[in-house]
Amino acid sequence: MATHDPELADELGATLRARKDLGPDYEAELTDAFLEKLERTVDQRVRRGLAQSQLQVARSGRQDRGPGTGAPFGDGTFAARFGFVTVSLVLAVPLSAIAVVNAGLTGLLVCWAGIVGVNAAHSTNAAGLLRPPRHDNGA
Repeated sequence: MATHDPELADELGATLRARKDLGPDYEAELTDAFLEKLERTVDQRVRRGLAQSQLQVARSGRQDRGPGTGAPFGDGTFAARFGFVTVSLVLAVPLSAIAVVNAGLTGLLVCWAGIVGVNAAHSTNAAGLLRPPRHDNGA
């Protein structure tokens, strides 16, 4: 089940006609131009597909939660955990430098103990271990 892009088919036809008119001397340039157009088209389709799948994931995640039950950042999704870890590691670099300059090795160890502690607390919260139990009233 192949779907054809009419614009891309027209572009290929024009490229083949130009090759016939110009001869094999310009074949490399014509091929490169067509491949660039093809790459842009594929990139657009991939981006569109990713956007649609992200929209579906966002919609399904929103439907699963009741009102007031979701935490915006500690909801345990992969994206939330990955984002938190990434931010903590990015912030760890300047914090480590400040700690070493001001307190040496001891400051570095304390700094990294704090970073590990914050990440451990976040992962525990993401697993639902620190959240109070939800009581549904059957409503």
